[in-house]
Order: sequence, then structure tokens, then C-alpha cells
Amino acid sequence: MSDLALKLTGIEKTYLKGTPGEVAVLRGAGLTLARGEVVALVAPSGAGKSTLLHIAGLLDTPDSGGVEIGGVDMTRLNDRARTAARRGQVGFIYQFHHLLPEFTALENIVLPQLANGAKRAVAEARARDLLGRVGVAGRADHRPAALSGGEQQRVAFCRALANAPQLLLADEPTGNLDPGTSDQVFGVLMDLVRDTGLSALIATHNMELAARMDRIVRLDAGRVAA
Repeated sequence: MSDLALKLTGIEKTYLKGTPGEVAVLRGAGLTLARGEVVALVAPSGAGKSTLLHIAGLLDTPDSGGVEIGGVDMTRLNDRARTAARRGQVGFIYQFHHLLPEFTALENIVLPQLANGAKRAVAEARARDLLGRVGVAGRADHRPAALSGGEQQRVAFCRALANAPQLLLADEPTGNLDPGTSDQVFGVLMDLVRDTGLSALIATHNMELAARMDRIVRLDAGRVAA
């Protein structure tokens, strides 16, 4: 088993390629993430951090370069295998919670597990356990509209971890919250990551939050630097 949870090598990504308006977003970007390591990805707006996260999480493909998760070269997999890897090995958290409004907090965490082949009873038990870990067990039967912003994001954290991924990718996970709630919710996220032994790459503009992680890397001019 590889000691690296994630390895990106020479990632190139250009949008509108071959047109007068083409934009080279990533220019040979490389990054490694050790197992159990929590790394802050810091970049100015428009620098390509979301693109990098989407490529790392198999939501997008690079024009060239390598993506390895747990020592497996994902660029060599077919679409079905990539989808299975993304569903089972990677968890995503976004700035906006993106919870399904017609389902309860519990159901929002159960559904990804059912899609991954889990039995309902097992999925519900895991969902309740995760909700308890982030302090919102009592809100399990509430729909997102009945939850506060911080509660919604805590549920989104649980959904990202529903299938017990080895890699967590987060794009400004507290960026939509007020400073006080942001600090509190980020603390919950860090506790959850540490308790589960996850490897995490977390994009943030907040240097105070970044300083609480193991390491900070910066994305600038399409490349990653320590």
C-alpha cells in the first residue's frame, strides 16, 4: 500500500483550448498528500484551486499529467472504475452545502451509501453515528431548510464521509458562514478528520484556519508551491 493518499504529477488544464480566449489554468501542477495528513491549499480567486480539487477528486480530467489515489493511477482506469473510485474513495465538501432539500439530514447521508451498495439499516446506523459525532444527532429528521447554516454544513461533512473515503477534498468549506460559526464548524471538521484518520486537502482563503492544518501549499500561476 502506498504511503501517499494523493499524488498529482504535471497536471495541465486549459479551457477553451485552441481558441483566442483559451485560459491555461494549471501548468504542470504537482502535489502529494500523505496518509493522515491535512493540507491547506491557499490561492487567490480564479487561480484554479477548484479545478485542481475537481481533478484530484476525479470530477474532471486533466489535459495531461497523473492522478494517483492510494497508489493507484486513476488516469488508467475506465469510466466505470473511475466512478466507483470517486464514489467510494473520495469525499467532497463545498462552500455551499448542496444538501437535497426534499430529504432529511439523515436521508442526505443515507442516500450516498445506498448508491454505493450499502444496506439501508447499515446506512442509517452510520448516518446517525456521524451526526452524533458532529453534534447534530437531534436534527436527524429535519430537512435542510429547518437547519441553521452551521448545522447544514455539519450534515454536509457527514455526507462527505458517508462511504468512509480515504481522501477528503474541501473547497472553502466554511466560506459561507459568519466568522464565529466558521471557526466553530471548522473545529468540528478537524476533529472529524483526525478521529477518522482521513487525508484531507482543504482550500481556504482564511490563513488562520490554514495555520491549524499540518501544512500549507499555495497555488499560483498554475503551479503548486510550499
